[in-house]
Amino acid sequence: MMTTFAFKPKLLSTLRHYNKQQFTTDLLAGIIVGIVALPLAIAFGIASGVTPEKGIITAIVAGLIISLLGGSKVQIGGPTGAFIIIIYGIIQQYGFEGLTIATLMAGVFLILFGVLHLGTIIKYIPYPIVVGFTSGIALTIFTTQIKDLFGLTMESVPSDFIEKWGAYIGDFGTIDWWSTAVGIGSVAVIATWPMVAKYNNLLKKLPGSLIAIIVMTVAALLLKQYAGVMSIETIGDRFSISNQLPDAEMPALSWDVIKGLVSPAITIAILGAIESLLSATVADGVIGDRHDSNTELIAQGVANLASPIFGGIPATGAIARTMTNINNGGRTPVAGIVHAAVLLLIFLFLMPLAQYIPMACLAGVLVIVSYNMSGWRSFASIMKNPKSDVIVLSVTFLLTVIFDLTIAIEVGLICACLLFMRRMAETTDVKVISDEIDPEEEQSDFQMGNLEHLTIPEGVEVYEINGPYFFGAGNKFEEIMASLRGQRPKVRIIRMRKVPFVDSTGIHNLTNLCTMSQNDGIQVVLSGVNPTVQAVLHKAGFDKMLGEENICSHINIALERAKELV
Repeated sequence: MMTTFAFKPKLLSTLRHYNKQQFTTDLLAGIIVGIVALPLAIAFGIASGVTPEKGIITAIVAGLIISLLGGSKVQIGGPTGAFIIIIYGIIQQYGFEGLTIATLMAGVFLILFGVLHLGTIIKYIPYPIVVGFTSGIALTIFTTQIKDLFGLTMESVPSDFIEKWGAYIGDFGTIDWWSTAVGIGSVAVIATWPMVAKYNNLLKKLPGSLIAIIVMTVAALLLKQYAGVMSIETIGDRFSISNQLPDAEMPALSWDVIKGLVSPAITIAILGAIESLLSATVADGVIGDRHDSNTELIAQGVANLASPIFGGIPATGAIARTMTNINNGGRTPVAGIVHAAVLLLIFLFLMPLAQYIPMACLAGVLVIVSYNMSGWRSFASIMKNPKSDVIVLSVTFLLTVIFDLTIAIEVGLICACLLFMRRMAETTDVKVISDEIDPEEEQSDFQMGNLEHLTIPEGVEVYEINGPYFFGAGNKFEEIMASLRGQRPKVRIIRMRKVPFVDSTGIHNLTNLCTMSQNDGIQVVLSGVNPTVQAVLHKAGFDKMLGEENICSHINIALERAKELV
């Protein structure tokens, strides 16, 4: 039955009982999240291959729309580390205009996901795949930051992972020790800040990344002013900073370009759906709420339609910023709206100051981001799981690192499906029961007080299928039949009491078995068919092929029928 689609932004329901006290809490949470988002937006923008203001514009536009239209009370949207590699690759191949078109297409796909009720998509992505590509992205992000972290002088950095490390090793002699000190110092400040600030409530609310940027920017300026250290590259050395809001602009669309960008657009959409719904699910567990996944996907889609029109990049729900929002008291989408407003004010009035931030400091911020993304504990835990999970994890991880995320997700899903089918096939077996049926093993099929042994009559074979009868297990009957070649019973009873479902391949194999048996003069009797499977067999014409009287509800009835036929 088709369910009625309903688009229900959480903002509408939360405003019904909104009050001044909640607004005060949301205001504080929004201000703090805006401050936390600032260095991340700049770092993600630069690492993605675009200018720093594009990262902030994305956080403003997409963050505002996701909070206005989203299906989660506390979701904070914006650019995330997961998109860095995808965005960088698209820009290298298609240019920024190609990225804009791919993001617009991804927005359309996300809206379709929501309209088509695919909000439960997260349940169908195996966990080893999620951990595999997340860890792969983390390692790739770390790799891209080596040049800036150590201030290496390199004409160009190869795009290939292995070639990139070869180039780093070859050019490591060009290391700039002042940049290295800034980069390593930034990592140290961010890593130790929670311990330093834990005894002060005000300091505890300030993000370590912001503290690192302030400290290292001031240090770089002092070194330049009083020690003549000119080798520390800053954002202003590489980019021209602007605090002008861009005009809305649609890119030129052509069918050939759209066709070429379908694959990266789908990758952006799927990754955006996974990350946003994961973030919303984690948030639900903390605040005891339940998000509307389809509404959330539509909001993500609209955000990714709006962001590129204003010069932004792909966006999704950000787990770290969402958790910061929750931890500081944010409980409605108003906090997310405030976060966007704070970023807008910073962009308009303080953006020129970003030119003094050292590139090595931003590299340090992204090193911490990549460490937090890596999920190495989950990775190590899955490596102890069954081999099928280890294979899926390893394949997805290696393909993400060596090739790209699109291939990794596609191949990872194929591997997961094939291994799942094999596992399902292994749970289905076909056994031959000879002489008699032991009631001690059949109690669910016998009434109490009637537990005598059931003798199988002469000239009757009984087969039992345990598990789903689908294409992965469909050839097991053929293997059994081959092993019993030469035996010609008069009746074959096929017990199906433990068959929860049957697919078209199972029906095909069963039809072949019945046809071959009838050609050999053997009558087939089905036993214990549940109503769901019986309805499928009825549509396939088994009642006409075998006769209604040969499709029995119970083994006792099937054996009585077999005696009559014998």
